[in-house]
Order: sequence, then structure tokens, then C-alpha cells
Amino acid sequence: MHNAQGFISLLEITAVITTILQYLSGALICLKYVKKKSTGDSSGFPFICGFLSCGYWIHYGFLSSEHSVVLVNIIGVCLFFIYTLIYYVITVNKKSHVKQFLFILLALFGIILYDNSLMDTQQSQKFMGIVCCIVTVCFFAAPLINLLHVIRIKNSESLPFPMIIMSFLVSIQWLVYGIIISDTFIQLPNFLGCILSMLQLCLFVCYPPKSFNGQGYKLVEQSVVF
Repeated sequence: MHNAQGFISLLEITAVITTILQYLSGALICLKYVKKKSTGDSSGFPFICGFLSCGYWIHYGFLSSEHSVVLVNIIGVCLFFIYTLIYYVITVNKKSHVKQFLFILLALFGIILYDNSLMDTQQSQKFMGIVCCIVTVCFFAAPLINLLHVIRIKNSESLPFPMIIMSFLVSIQWLVYGIIISDTFIQLPNFLGCILSMLQLCLFVCYPPKSFNGQGYKLVEQSVVF
């Protein structure tokens, strides 16, 4: 029993650490934007969707008394907000980016206010869990917005490789953690996250990324350094 509890604690700690590393992988993408002074064909929606996802999970963490969920997503909200600002400063599609972010803010506060209006605690937690599942899957699948574009030009440059590979690694850990604590709302999105991340990683194999000037570069240049 003691060993089992120790394993759960270790898994919880490592899941929190790798999730923070996943969030920090967005800094590598922003650094690339800054160096090139362009966002290229990349979409800022993964950052915005990440901000929304973390916001919802903070609320769910309080409802379910999962302190690790609250902690990791507070950090996530702060980082994704910073990434969203950086993307806004560099992108030429500022108007579209602002509209997306304002819509996400309305969705975030609207859902939380509605959830707080529910009188039954279990119903409130269940509703928020369903919302978190849906939004988290959207976060994992956000880079799929560029899927048709990637296939058409046969170049995966526009897909955020660091975020995708970290999403895959983090999903596995939280999936195992969700199974151990018997939380379906943690299990389901992370299972789907594994599948969606693998699908996107396959695109890097089928259509290796190339720089804007047409010259190829190695995937290791975008890998996360631990």
C-alpha cells in the first residue's frame, strides 16, 4: 500500500514537471518567430486554445480538490498568455488573432459563471469535467487546422513540433495517473491526446519540415532539450 502511494506521488510529480516542460516548449516556437521576425504560415490558435484549456482545468481542479491540476494549469495560463502576446506582436494577422482571443475569453468566463450557478456540487464537477475533456481534445488537435495545408504543400514547417511531441509524452503520464485515481475526465482527453499527437507526428515523417527559403532542416533543431 505504501509503495503504491509512493508510485502515485512520484507519477503526479513527474506529470506536473513534464507538463510544465510541455508548456515551455511554446517558448521555442516563439523564439523562432522572433528570430525570423515572422510567424510564417503558423496559427496562433494553439496558444489561445491552450490558454482556454488551462483556465477550465484550474476550475475543475478546485472542484475535484486536485491541487496538482490547479498548480500546473495556473502556470500554463500565464505562459500561454505570454505566448499569445508574442504572437500578436509579430503576426501580420493581428485583427483575426484578437477576435479569436476575445471569443475565447467570453467562452472561458461564460462557462465558469454558468458552472458556478449550478447548485449541485457533483453536477457542477461533472459538467466542468465534460467541458475540460472537449477543450483539451481541441488543444491537442489545434495544429490540425493546418493539416490540409501541410498535405497540399508537402511541408510540415507550420506544425509546432515541440508542442506536439511534448503533448504526446504528457498525455501518456496523465492517462496513467487518471486510471490510477479512477478519474474518467482525466483519462479520456489524454487517451485521445495520445492518438491525435501520434497522427500529427506522422506528418513530420511523411512531409519533413523545410525552412521558408525551401531548404530542409533536421527535426532535432526543434526538439526540446531537457
